[in-house]
Amino acid sequence: MNQADIETFLMLVKTQSITKTAENLFVSQPTVSHRLKLLEEELGVSLMIRKKGYKKVELTNKGEEFIPIAQRWLSLMKETMLLKSSGEEMFLSIGSTDTLNSCILRDVYRYITHQSSLDLKLNISTHYSNVLYELLENHTIDVGFVYHHLHFKNIISEPVLREKMYIVQEPSSAIRENCLNVTSLDPDNEVTFIWETNYQIWHEQMISTGRRSTLEVDTYSLFSEFLKEKGKWAVAPVTVVNRLKQDQDVFVSEIGDRKKPPERITYIIRHKDINDAKLNTLRVFEDYISRYFTESGLDSYMDRYTDITKREFFLE
Repeated sequence: MNQADIETFLMLVKTQSITKTAENLFVSQPTVSHRLKLLEEELGVSLMIRKKGYKKVELTNKGEEFIPIAQRWLSLMKETMLLKSSGEEMFLSIGSTDTLNSCILRDVYRYITHQSSLDLKLNISTHYSNVLYELLENHTIDVGFVYHHLHFKNIISEPVLREKMYIVQEPSSAIRENCLNVTSLDPDNEVTFIWETNYQIWHEQMISTGRRSTLEVDTYSLFSEFLKEKGKWAVAPVTVVNRLKQDQDVFVSEIGDRKKPPERITYIIRHKDINDAKLNTLRVFEDYISRYFTESGLDSYMDRYTDITKREFFLE
C-alpha cells in the first residue's frame, strides 16, 4: 500500500464519486480507478462497486471494514514522516470545537508558540464534538476538547472546565439590568447557539417553547457578527462573553430566572493507546492550559485531570 492509494480510497469514501475524487486530488479519472484497482489487488478484496447507470460508487462490506484501517494507516504514515524530519522536537495534533479554539485555546496556542525554549509544534483543527471523538478513535488527532461526554471504548474523557452562562445584549437597545430574566427578552431577537445537549433542553423549555429559533449559528464569528445588530441578544458561557467584550461593545447580565441554564462543561479526550513520548508532550501542553485557566480565574478541573494523568501513567 502507498499513501496515494489510501488517500484516493478515503476521498472516494467521502465523495462517493470517481469524478469528484479526481477533481479534488487533481488527477485524472483513470488514475483514480487505477489506484483503487491496485489497492484492491494488494488487499485481495473488493472495496467498492459501481453499478451501471449510477454515477456514485458504493462500498462493499470489506470496504466499510477498511475505512478505519485506512485512516489509521494514513495517520501512522504522517507520524512516521514527522519523526524523520522533526529530530527532538515535540509535535501535537489538537482538535477542538469552534468556540473553544476561538475564545480560550487561541491564547494558549499563542503563548506556547512564543516560548523560544519550547520546541513544540502544533497542528490545530476545528470540528464538532462528535467528529472529534471519531478523529481521536482513528488516531488522526492526539487530543481533543469537546462539550459532549460520549462513550467510546478506547477514549478517555475527563472534565476540565465549568462555565457559568450569561445574557449578552447589543448595547444600544439593551435592557440595562445587572440581573435579567431571559423570559423578559424577545425570542425573535435572540442569536441562538446550542452550546450542548443539556443547554438545548433548557433552551427549549425557557426560550423557544416549541418554536424554531429565528437565527441559529454554530461559529463564534457569526455569533459575534449578528450580536452587533440592534436589539439582538444571546445566552453565552463566560469565556465567550469575555472574548465578546474584547472584540466589541456588549452589555452583560446575570440570568435571574429561577430555572437557570446548566453550566457548560468542557471535556478533554485522548486515546487509551498512546505512547510515552506523546504522553510527555501532552503533559507539557496540559501544564500550559492549567496555568492559563488559573491565571484567567476560570472554574477549572485541570489540576484534578493532570493529577489523574500523572497517577495513571506514573509520570513524575
